[in-house]
Amino acid sequence: MHYKTKRLLNNIRDAIINPKSFFKKIVADGDLEESMLMAFIYGLVGGGFVLFLRLIGGATITIGSVFTALIIVPVLAVALLFLMGGLLMLISEITGGERDWEIAIKGLAAIFFLYPAILILNSIAFNCWSMWVISLFVDAWVLYMLYCLAVYCMHGNKTNVIIIISVLAVFILTVYVSDYRVGWFMLKNASATLSCLL
Repeated sequence: MHYKTKRLLNNIRDAIINPKSFFKKIVADGDLEESMLMAFIYGLVGGGFVLFLRLIGGATITIGSVFTALIIVPVLAVALLFLMGGLLMLISEITGGERDWEIAIKGLAAIFFLYPAILILNSIAFNCWSMWVISLFVDAWVLYMLYCLAVYCMHGNKTNVIIIISVLAVFILTVYVSDYRVGWFMLKNASATLSCLL
């Protein structure tokens, strides 16, 4: 268990510090169980963190909320892994990259640590200004990780990937400059977003 935990932490470090080298090492070996387990664990950590935030925020903790956080959310994380795998395959198809479903799933599972990390970052926001800064940083981070996946893991044409990521970035910026940003911020941190409405 200690070895697996150490390897998991090393993978997170490598994915952040040296994504090019990390994602290039991902290969298809017929073993998807570990990827599904990683998604489940990250979902469990994220769900537990949401439960913790509700607890310290004074919300009433019910059996339903515990079941949702510790069972439903991890299961949904696994389902989301395969849903996003389809999206990554589509991007790879457009950009001339790999058409290997297993590599797509493994690459995505390797960055599912983003889920609890994003929850923690969003919870740090305490006013409108911090909500803007953290939200922009998080969205840019997600786009960068998607870029790394498409280029280094799926071996898509770099120029084509940049075009796809740029289109997604423009869409996100459109949300930021429109009234839809309030709903987007609310999904991340409702209390900090309320200060934007005052």
